[in-house]
Amino acid sequence: MMMMGETLSQLGSLIATAMFLWAMFDKYFPYHLRGPILTYSKKLASFVYPYIQIKFQEFTGEYLKRNEAYAAIETYLSNKSSTEAKSLKAVVVRDSNQPVQLSMDENEEITDEFEGIKVWWAAKSITPRTQSNPFYPETEEKRYYKLTFHKSHREILCGKYINHVLQEGKAITVRNRQRKLCINNPSQNWGGYKSRKWSHVTFEHPASFDTLAMESKKKEEIINDLIKFSQGKEYYAKIGKAWKRGYLLYGPPGTGKSSMIAAMANFMNYDIYDLELTTVKDNTELRRLLIETTSKSIIVIEDIDCSLDLTGQRKKKKEQVNDEEKKDPASKMAKGEEESNSKVTLSGLLNFIDGLWSACGGERIIVFTTNYVEKLDPALIRRGRMDKHIEMSYCGFEAFKVLAKNYLNIDSHPLFVTIDHLLEETNITPADVAENLMPKSLYDDAETCLKKLIEAIKTAKEEATKKAEEEARLKAEKEEKEKQETTQEDVKVDDESLAKEAKENGVEVVIEDKTLAKEINENGVTA
Repeated sequence: MMMMGETLSQLGSLIATAMFLWAMFDKYFPYHLRGPILTYSKKLASFVYPYIQIKFQEFTGEYLKRNEAYAAIETYLSNKSSTEAKSLKAVVVRDSNQPVQLSMDENEEITDEFEGIKVWWAAKSITPRTQSNPFYPETEEKRYYKLTFHKSHREILCGKYINHVLQEGKAITVRNRQRKLCINNPSQNWGGYKSRKWSHVTFEHPASFDTLAMESKKKEEIINDLIKFSQGKEYYAKIGKAWKRGYLLYGPPGTGKSSMIAAMANFMNYDIYDLELTTVKDNTELRRLLIETTSKSIIVIEDIDCSLDLTGQRKKKKEQVNDEEKKDPASKMAKGEEESNSKVTLSGLLNFIDGLWSACGGERIIVFTTNYVEKLDPALIRRGRMDKHIEMSYCGFEAFKVLAKNYLNIDSHPLFVTIDHLLEETNITPADVAENLMPKSLYDDAETCLKKLIEAIKTAKEEATKKAEEEARLKAEKEEKEKQETTQEDVKVDDESLAKEAKENGVEVVIEDKTLAKEINENGVTA
């Protein structure tokens, strides 16, 4: 017992001496001599301590920019921290479905395993003694994560494991993030503190491929195409193409083009950038907006045929408008702010979607929508730019059944046969079908809504018939009028030829009845 006490007493004296020597060293020893001493002491310690330590600081650089590696590690270790660490701290994460993320507190340590190799992660912090820069003050403490592992596994852990941690951490962040719906700001708002080229709100559209009114075969084709694209990073790099894909959605208004975009975004878990071309001044601004978009996103230009005049007829059309304004100055005032000063050219837009600038970033989908595909320049929608053309057509019976399931929760009904027959004969959009299927009161049941739909389809059929008859009538009248005008022109030519011939032969020919009556009256002869 006495020997144990003496041993503890000697150990305490040794520790006290070591602490005193370290304090004296830290306070009085010259700074320019500390580096070599610490370096050689670490080399000496490595002979008895076979472990390697790597630090990942929270902030890097002169302006204290948050280290992306630190954030990815914090996210990666979140699940393990919540189950293994005894002391936790809550971190608020912006734009995330999980606004509070748990991570291990300072001086906590957890273990991880990779390919059978055990590693240790620890959360540490250092409190700075002085404030070095008054304009960019340091934080109260410098936090960092420390990775410890045996030196025999250096090659695997320094390469594959760290890369795995960073990629997995970023993937978890993407899965947990709140997806955004962005709109481009006018360029005059780009300057200033905390200015942004894009404004955004949380994207919460509920559309999915299950609720989309479309034939199942076409939906399956689109889904397979999207999956193939999302898994094609290495393939696109192999064939030497930018990792992007273009979709052209065309069809009459109300056929579900916007719903298709929302369903694609929800399926792929992508953000949406809604690009308003009329607010973009020139091609340079267009490229700057592209650079600011992120990967895993859909860039949308809706109604591309109305956004800007991007065909070769722009100059001709502009001259025609200027001539009209000269004739009617009031029309220019009436247009007001509707005119666009955008100088975005077709060449600039093509470079945006398929040129060198399209390779900035990756995993992007570009979507154009139009009601009139025939108006678009062929160079804009050729394969390689708009890779997949999807026609959003009128509602068929299969699409109707999807809507009936969505709105009325029914799979079959005796009235389905009548509706099937009517849809084969009538063009009606899915939007019109959905409006009639939606119950408008507490007393509307499935049969009531289906009967309303039948009446709406019959009305649409009658209107289409009347419209077709009216168009046929107008066409016939136009053809008849053109025929009469052609006949009159032929008669006039014949009369002029006859008069000329008679004049040459010295014979007076009376062509019109009024002239004949005048001559009779002058000669005193009654006609």
